[in-house]
Amino acid sequence: MKETYVDVLIIGAGPAGLMAANALARAGTKVRIVEKRATAVDAGHADGIQPRTIEIFQSYGLAERLLREGNQMHMAAFYNPDPNGGGVKLTQRVPDITAPSARYPFEITLHQGHIERILLDSMEQSGVKVERSTVPTSILLADDESTVADPASYAVKVVLQRLDVEDTFETVHTKFVIGADGAHSWVRRSLGISMEGEQTDSVWGVIDVRLDTDFPDTRAKSIVNSTTGTCFLIPREDDKDRIYIQLDGTNMAVSTASKGRVDKTAASPEKLFAVAQEIMKPFRVEQIGECEWWTVYSVGQRVASSYSARERVFIVGDACHTHSPKAGQGMNASMGDSHNLAWKLAYVLRGWAGISLLNTYESERRKFAQDLIAFDKIWAKLFTGKPRTEENQDGVTHEEFLRHFQTFGGFSSNVGIHYQPSAITNTQYQHLARHLPIGQRMVPQVFIRAADGRPIEIQDMLPSDTRLGILVFTGDVATPKDLNRLEDLSDKLHNILAGFSRKAGQWSEAFRVISIAGPSLRKVGGAHLALPSQLRSHWSSVLVDDAGTTGKQGGDGYTNYGIDPSAGAVVLVRPDGHVGTVSPLSEDGVKQLEAYLNGFLNPVQSQS
Repeated sequence: MKETYVDVLIIGAGPAGLMAANALARAGTKVRIVEKRATAVDAGHADGIQPRTIEIFQSYGLAERLLREGNQMHMAAFYNPDPNGGGVKLTQRVPDITAPSARYPFEITLHQGHIERILLDSMEQSGVKVERSTVPTSILLADDESTVADPASYAVKVVLQRLDVEDTFETVHTKFVIGADGAHSWVRRSLGISMEGEQTDSVWGVIDVRLDTDFPDTRAKSIVNSTTGTCFLIPREDDKDRIYIQLDGTNMAVSTASKGRVDKTAASPEKLFAVAQEIMKPFRVEQIGECEWWTVYSVGQRVASSYSARERVFIVGDACHTHSPKAGQGMNASMGDSHNLAWKLAYVLRGWAGISLLNTYESERRKFAQDLIAFDKIWAKLFTGKPRTEENQDGVTHEEFLRHFQTFGGFSSNVGIHYQPSAITNTQYQHLARHLPIGQRMVPQVFIRAADGRPIEIQDMLPSDTRLGILVFTGDVATPKDLNRLEDLSDKLHNILAGFSRKAGQWSEAFRVISIAGPSLRKVGGAHLALPSQLRSHWSSVLVDDAGTTGKQGGDGYTNYGIDPSAGAVVLVRPDGHVGTVSPLSEDGVKQLEAYLNGFLNPVQSQS
C-alpha cells in the first residue's frame, strides 16, 4: 500500500474544509484535502455570508470577488396577518444589520458553490487542490504519549480509499487531522465524540426559484408570518430567491426518520411552493422556470462533546455543531472555526508555539457554538410560533420578534463574537481601550497614512498572514520630550520582539508593528520620520488619527476606541483579527506584553 506524509490532512471540502485548506496553504503548511463527492457543489446548500465573514474574506484578499459576485441584503421586511383579514400585510421595514460596528452593514447571499469556488481558486494558487472521490476508511492515533506530545511527530495514521479507482488505498501519516465532513461526520463518529442537544419536531422546506410576483419585498430579507404558517424569503444572486417554508401541520412534516434525517418522499418542489403561495396571500406569487434546488429538513440543535482528540484530530463546522439555517449562521460558524484553528496549527507546526496553544480552539469555538445554540433556540421558536391575532392572544407579537432581531444583531452578524480570557486573551488593561473589547475582533476604523495622506482602514493593515499585529498608539507627540520617551520604549519593545524572532534582527516574520499617532504628528518637522525607527519599519506603517484631505474620512479613532491620547496604549491583534491584549505605553506595559507573548510563544532560544 502506498504511504505518504503530510503536516495536515483535511477530510471534507465544504466551506469549513476549504477555509482551513486555504489558510494553511497560504501559511506554507504542507496540507492535503480529500472529499467524497466527485464534483463540486453547483446549486443550493448554504448561501448567507454575515458581515464578520466578509471581513475575514477581506483579510485573505477575497472580499472583492465575494462582493462582486454576491447579492447584498441591506433591508429586512416583516409581514404579519392583516387585522382586517385577507392574508398578510407589511408591518415594518428595518435595516438587516443592526450592529453599529459592522464594517459591511449588510449580508451577502451567494450559493455555496460560488463561495467554495472563491476558496478553491485561492488555495490552488498555493498549489493545493481537492482530491475528490476519496474517503477515509480508518484512523489511528498513536498510543504513546511522548509521540502525541511532540508536534513534529506524525502521530495520526489515516487510510484513504479512492472511489473512482478499484482497490486503490493509501496510508497517510500526518501530524494533524481536521474533520470537516459535515453533520454526519465520519471523523467524529470514529473518535467516539457524541453530539449533545436535541432534535426538534419542526420541519422546514427550502426552494431556490425565480419569482413573478406583486410581493414588493423579494429583494429584502422578508419574514412572512401568517395564520397558516411562516415563510422566509432571501434574495439571491441572478434575480433568484430562496424561500424557507414552515411545514409543521402539513403532510410533508409527519415522516421524520432517526438521526435528524427527514423522509422527503412526501414532498416535492411543487408542493413546497404551493405552501408558500398560501402563506403569502393575498399576494400573487408565481414561479418562473424550474426550481434550481430544494430540500426538506428538521431542525437539530446540537454541539459536540469535544472538538478534538488529544489536540491531534480536530472537528470543525457542522461536524461539531448543528442548528437551524434561518439565522444564516451555519456556513459562517463553520468557516469561523477553521479561521480560528488554522493560525494556531501553523504556529505549532513552525515551532513558534507549544501544542497547548491548540487547547484554545475548543475553549473559544465550543463556547461560541453553545451561545449560538442558545440564540438559535430563541430564534427558531419565534419562527415556529403562530403570530398574535385577535383569535390567538398567546401568539408572537411583531414587537417581540423585532426586539430579538435587533438585540441579537451583534451576535448574528458575528461581529460581536467575544472570546473569554485565556493564554491568548488577556483583559488586565481593558480600561486603557474602553471601547475596543479584548477578545472581540479589531473594530474597524479609518486612519490617515502619515506619509501620503491616504485614508486606511485599520483592518486592512492586519491581513490573515499569521503575523501578530502590534498597534502602538503613540498618543500626542508634539514635543522632543514625547519623542524621547517613545525612543526609549521602542528600543525595549524591539528587544522583546527580537526574542521571538526566527531570523536575527528580523521580527517582521512574526510581527507587524503599526504606529498610530495623534494629529499633532503632522505638525512636527519631519512628520512620520520623527518617530523612532523601530516604530516605522516602512513608510506605510505610520498612521495618524486625523481627518483626511477631504475632511470626510478619518479622525476620532482614539475616542472611538476609548484610548487616552495623552497616555497612548499598545494593542496586540491576533492573526485571526481578534484583540489579544492591551498594554500601557510604558516600561511596565512593555513587560506585560512580554509576559503575554511568553504565555504561548516559544522564545527563539528554546527551539531545537
